[in-house]
Amino acid sequence: MLTADQKVVARAPANWDAVCEPVRPFLAQVSEQLRDEVAAFDPRISAFVQYALASQGKQLRPLLVALGGRVAGRLNSDHVMAAVIIELVHLATLVHDDVIDAADQRRNRPTLAASWGNEISVLAGDCLFAQALKRAAEFPTPEVCRMVAEATKTVCTGEILQTLRRGDFQVAREEYLRELRMKTAELFALACRLGLRLGGGEGDLREYGLNLGTAYQLYDDCLDVFGSEPSAGKSLGTDLATGKATLPLMLALEQATAGRRDELRGLLADWRPELGEELRAMLATEDCRTACRTEVDGFLEGARGALVALPANEGRAGLAALVDCLEEQMDGLGAG
Repeated sequence: MLTADQKVVARAPANWDAVCEPVRPFLAQVSEQLRDEVAAFDPRISAFVQYALASQGKQLRPLLVALGGRVAGRLNSDHVMAAVIIELVHLATLVHDDVIDAADQRRNRPTLAASWGNEISVLAGDCLFAQALKRAAEFPTPEVCRMVAEATKTVCTGEILQTLRRGDFQVAREEYLRELRMKTAELFALACRLGLRLGGGEGDLREYGLNLGTAYQLYDDCLDVFGSEPSAGKSLGTDLATGKATLPLMLALEQATAGRRDELRGLLADWRPELGEELRAMLATEDCRTACRTEVDGFLEGARGALVALPANEGRAGLAALVDCLEEQMDGLGAG
């Protein structure tokens, strides 16, 4: 078993830069446009919006828009705005998640909630959602706005369903995975689909996005148990502290001996947030990590399989390389 002093350090995949390099000008345009979005808000609240936008991470969803567009063969200004819209929705969900999870850190700095309180954070997240839909409505076709609105509703529904079962550690794995697809994978799928569609491409990248997004959230759930806060750049252990049943806990209950299972259930029966670190230490075993890895690998293979019917070009190669990146991050959870 890993002790608290032996928590795994998550590392950035070595080939991440190689995936991003062909579309760096596009990603730079997205970042510039996001900064310009601050001017769309009342000057008295722009500091809150700017702070939230500064939490942008690896630009994974804009990258998916770009790669989807490259599968179609070309990128244009519509792709930039689509990526901005999806990133606004994503950042809004992060602001709200930090309130729900009472998280103090994100990207190695205090969360918006930790700095300005929950009321400001919730309303700032609402403003980001509204701005995303406003930009989506500016497309000449209503299809983009419909797709963004539907995906946003799905994401929020998934978060609500997960919140409703807080403290229910006996949730079925199928229900858990369904919620992951809703609250995380849906935006991955939206990014891929809009990238392909706005480039005039044929086919559908929805299954790729859902599989990659589910694998990514499973990895994030594993990071919450097996990772280290300095490396992850955010508060860890919040899932357990807030009573969320995630993959490591489910697998630990499934594979534990009768005595160990009773010990875990006894801890859960008298659940209190302050027991989160104790439970986290109980889950951080090699067997649990291996079982988690097997589950994630299944979705990674599903993402690879969804690419087979696409034209063999740089866009498809980039999407395949993203799967490899996430696979390498899972490898990092097994490092000492």
